[in-house]
Amino acid sequence: MDILSNLKAAKGATKNRKRIARGEGTGRGGTATKGSNGQKSRSGFKYRAWFEGGQMPLQRRVPKRGFVSPFKIYYQVVNLSDLQTLIDNKKVEDGVINPVVLYKNGVISKAAAPYKILGMGELSAKVEVESHKYSNSAKEKIEAAGGTIKEINA
Repeated sequence: MDILSNLKAAKGATKNRKRIARGEGTGRGGTATKGSNGQKSRSGFKYRAWFEGGQMPLQRRVPKRGFVSPFKIYYQVVNLSDLQTLIDNKKVEDGVINPVVLYKNGVISKAAAPYKILGMGELSAKVEVESHKYSNSAKEKIEAAGGTIKEINA
């Protein structure tokens, strides 16, 4: 009669683990299976993912090209179709769409970072839209739907 407390693994199914660095009598003492001296035999040794054995790293070998302006402003993109989806799902209160509403509903990833409204899609509701920038087609479609535009100065 097999009860859970009496169950055992089948014979040969389990093995004892190697006990290394526990003295010469174990047969794995001394260097603890790490070979002789050197960086890799020391405790705490770890290869970094970018380490190339002392060779000049790839990132330093490859020529750098071009110029990246530290003053460039990267805008998050919001389409009119995204705004219409919020309106359809009743996520817009008081008919105002601002960074807080967009951030809470996952349309933009950072509430503090600037975003731009683009004209892809249609807008049927009359809403007040607050944004840092607008494309011309987005302005036309928002105003055609009876909405208003407010620019946020960043």
